[in-house]
Amino acid sequence: MAKKVMGSLKLQVPAGQANPSPPVGPALGQRGINIMEFTKAFNAKTADMEPGAPCPTIITYYQDKSFTFEVKTPPASYYLKKAAKLKSGANNPGKETVGTVTAAQVKEIAEAKMKDLNANTVEAAMQIILGSARSMGIEVK
Repeated sequence: MAKKVMGSLKLQVPAGQANPSPPVGPALGQRGINIMEFTKAFNAKTADMEPGAPCPTIITYYQDKSFTFEVKTPPASYYLKKAAKLKSGANNPGKETVGTVTAAQVKEIAEAKMKDLNANTVEAAMQIILGSARSMGIEVK
């Protein structure tokens, strides 16, 4: 018999840095999920990723207090800011440009994000990343 799903929860947790402090601890605790079990499993699963990279995580929890989780790739904005060596995007995107990235960097980001994007080809994924870059005020050379 399959376990009864009680719900799901989305969190953005830094890779390899999950700990019981807020926001992770309270979000899991109020749903009856074992916090230490999650933090150990999450940190082990993200050990090969860049430390501190924000990882969107979908946690599905069941009636018997067990859980499963899926770790997605970091957001495109994280990769774009890193490639353009920026702290944040533009205040007025479209009117001001705060940085530049090359087409090769956009292709690299698209390939890294491919499994989480709604695109069938790398070229289509690059168009999605280009849209994110434009909305952040990052120019593509």
